[in-house]
Amino acid sequence: NAAHEALARLEQAGRLQTVVTQNVDGLHQRAGQDRLVELHGTLDSVVCLSCAARQPRDALQAWLEAHNGEWLEGATRALPDGDADFLDVRHFDDFREPACQCGGILKPDVVFYGDSVPRVRVEAVRAELARSDGVLVIGSSLMVYSSFCFTKEARALGLSMAAINQGKTRADEWFECKWEADSAMALPELVEQICG
Repeated sequence: NAAHEALARLEQAGRLQTVVTQNVDGLHQRAGQDRLVELHGTLDSVVCLSCAARQPRDALQAWLEAHNGEWLEGATRALPDGDADFLDVRHFDDFREPACQCGGILKPDVVFYGDSVPRVRVEAVRAELARSDGVLVIGSSLMVYSSFCFTKEARALGLSMAAINQGKTRADEWFECKWEADSAMALPELVEQICG
């Protein structure tokens, strides 16, 4: 949307160092963002829980459809979270599960609730904070600790902090300014003021 495009424009203009996102949808890349840390991973890839090998999600999806085509038949409706609204009652014994070449279990390469953010991503964000002038929080309540902890670190580093967010955030008292607005509306306006 316009917020993703505005952030990419800020990066291209040299006014934005890095985007750290909790989103797993790949929209920042589609908008042209290059410097990005996907804190919670991405739905575009699948990881093996045994050997940590990664593969594209599209390849896994093609395998599932080729080996379980009969499951595509019937009345199902996908819900916004990806669950199925209705599955015909059938036995799951004939469903073929994909596995990694090592025999390990595959899962989307995302951090699920209760999981920990991989250390390499945490260190990447810390390195970006150490060389930053400030932090702009966009469209996050910061209620998830994996993002809130970085505002705590930014505060300890004495960095300026601002936010564009509708509603309360966990770090409201630390922001030098907060714009209570929809980011898809506010960011293009902000970028126009900064970049002309």
